[in-house]
Amino acid sequence: MVVLQSALDALRERAGELLFERVAGPDGPRNRDAIHNTPGPRWFPEDSPVRRVHGDSAMFIGGLSALLMQSLHPVAMAAVSAHSGFRGDPWGRLQRTSTFLATTTYATAEDAQAACERVKGVHARIRGTTDEGVPYRASDPHLLEWVHVAETESFLGAHQRFGSRPLTECECSRYVAEMARVAEALGVTSPPRSTQALRARLEEYRAELRCTPQARETTRYLLLRPPIPVLALPFYAALATNAVALLPRWATSELGFPRWGPGERWVLMPTGRAATGLIGWAMRGLEDGKRS
Repeated sequence: MVVLQSALDALRERAGELLFERVAGPDGPRNRDAIHNTPGPRWFPEDSPVRRVHGDSAMFIGGLSALLMQSLHPVAMAAVSAHSGFRGDPWGRLQRTSTFLATTTYATAEDAQAACERVKGVHARIRGTTDEGVPYRASDPHLLEWVHVAETESFLGAHQRFGSRPLTECECSRYVAEMARVAEALGVTSPPRSTQALRARLEEYRAELRCTPQARETTRYLLLRPPIPVLALPFYAALATNAVALLPRWATSELGFPRWGPGERWVLMPTGRAATGLIGWAMRGLEDGKRS
């Protein structure tokens, strides 16, 4: 029994290492040490909802759902398609995004602000024209806010459905308000600060949203041709199908995705909970290994 437990612990730690390496990249250990161990004030206290949400494995579903939702804005999608490089370097983009989220959530206030300034510097250089002749710039507060509200809604929705400790109604609004702190640092002028305001702001964007050919190509790539090992495809499928089910029905209808009716609750959601639970198990094994 002792030998079996030791083997299981080793497997768990190794799985956590591989997952962390894939999500955080080769600089992950160094970045993690700097983020968590550099002394100084933070933007958010240890008991903040934003720390609970972003530290939960439900973010794997929430992040994918956010990308699907964001694709529905034609101008934002045109900018991503032309400048993000997600097709050529999808893991690099994921690693940069996860490092940014970790920095703004857990690092010192100085480092969090510096991370936002770096992103703003990148946005300042990105501009172009859509296929329909609409000019855009990535620093446009209106486009930045769309990305922000889609992320906030998706992260929070995934946590409430799959997170190990869902938030109370009051904590949900606190999460939205805390996310507004990051949005303002990125250039959003008046981000929503409550769940009610968040849903209202999403509704205001509805008239601008539609599925363009770029959005269709991007979402099919994310769902049907992900750059992952074949053995991981069934596991990824559980995350992806639940990311789709997390979207509002108007969004799945626009994107042309099917819905599963009662099967979402009784068949699909258990697969999402199992997948996020397994991720959480592996990541806790990594942390236990670092402390031992």
